[in-house]
Amino acid sequence: MLETLRNAFKIKDVRRRIYYVLLMLVIVRIGSQLPIPGVDRDFFKNLFASQSNDAFNFFNAFTGGSFEQMSIFALSITPYITSSIIIQLLTIAIPKLEEMQRDGEEGRKKMTAITRYLTVGLALFRSVAMVIGFGNRGWLTEMNFTSIVVAVVTLTGGSAMLMWIGEQITEKGVGNGISIVLMINIVSRIPSDLASLFEKFVKGNTIARGGLAAIIILAIIVLVVVLVLILNGGERKIPVQYSKKMVGRKMMGGQSSAIPLKVNTAGVIPIIFASSLMSFPVVIASFLGKGGGTGIGSKILKGLTSSNWFNPNEPVYSVGLVVYIVLVIFFAYFYTSITFNPMEVADNMKKQGGFVPGIRPGKPTQEYLEKILSYIIFIGATGLVIVAVIPFFFNGVFGANVSFGGTSIIIVVGVVLETIKQVESRMLVRNYKGFLSE
Repeated sequence: MLETLRNAFKIKDVRRRIYYVLLMLVIVRIGSQLPIPGVDRDFFKNLFASQSNDAFNFFNAFTGGSFEQMSIFALSITPYITSSIIIQLLTIAIPKLEEMQRDGEEGRKKMTAITRYLTVGLALFRSVAMVIGFGNRGWLTEMNFTSIVVAVVTLTGGSAMLMWIGEQITEKGVGNGISIVLMINIVSRIPSDLASLFEKFVKGNTIARGGLAAIIILAIIVLVVVLVLILNGGERKIPVQYSKKMVGRKMMGGQSSAIPLKVNTAGVIPIIFASSLMSFPVVIASFLGKGGGTGIGSKILKGLTSSNWFNPNEPVYSVGLVVYIVLVIFFAYFYTSITFNPMEVADNMKKQGGFVPGIRPGKPTQEYLEKILSYIIFIGATGLVIVAVIPFFFNGVFGANVSFGGTSIIIVVGVVLETIKQVESRMLVRNYKGFLSE
């Protein structure tokens, strides 16, 4: 990886794109420190300190701490991520959107425009909900029309600006801009999380106990990263043989290839879906000022909060973990089913004269792909669950409350690997251009 970066800086175009990405990320981090006019920045700091609300911790990790500090980028790019997911799901239900998606470059532009409008709408909705939910509880220094409008416009505009920055990085930089913005937000929280771990488990102990705790923490982090690398790199290749056929006076075909099926086909989407779905009731309850007490509703909310899982003093709330695991596995199958269609793949193979050795073309090939895919999805979902649950275990048993959990590490590692691949791709294209120009 270091060798790739060194070589990349030797090529002017790639070097310019990397510098552009770095400049945009500096702007993102500066914006994450600029306060929203008319709000009490200590409100959410006190709220975070007074309660263990994993729904907000999960959201705060994705915003790089901007949510806790109530900066202009407090909503981050989560409205864009949500709108992208909604559009993908609607593509299945609405034929016009599906047709638009297949309509080449022109269709892609229309889909992008729809996603942008939906992003602004979601950001506006969340901004209004935050003002209504927290305005009267001391978040706004003055609860009047002007302060409400300023807060709503600033939050919505900040989210729209981050969306624009992400698109500019994709166009003028290297890598997927939205993913890179999300990654830098997550990475920005790691130093403070490591400092918290140091304060809790290392500082104040003897050299032996403190050193052992530091080694265990480092080993756990390395283990999770290795598991994520294995998940991202694992794939099952389905061999495909193409039959020979006469085209004019030439014999064509007879080639062999393979269909690569990734073990973690759905990526981090199942975890994001499951976490968002379980945190939604907790966030709504916080907006309404509910969640305290000993009623059945409060117990359900505690069961949905990951900090209560693996708690030896209250094991009953670990039932929420079972619900979380079921949701992750369900969304792994669901998301893969909308991104990979075995019937379509089998039909295309049949039209092109391709077949899987030992499997007849058509329906048998489709059933074979479905069987293999089902097996692979379960392995990938199990791996995702293991990576996600490891931080929950140490949080519940030892109180190691940090934001860079399994979800964050999966995102960071995945974005880094994908960006490196794009850098290598641009370097390869540059070499080909140099060769052709000679």
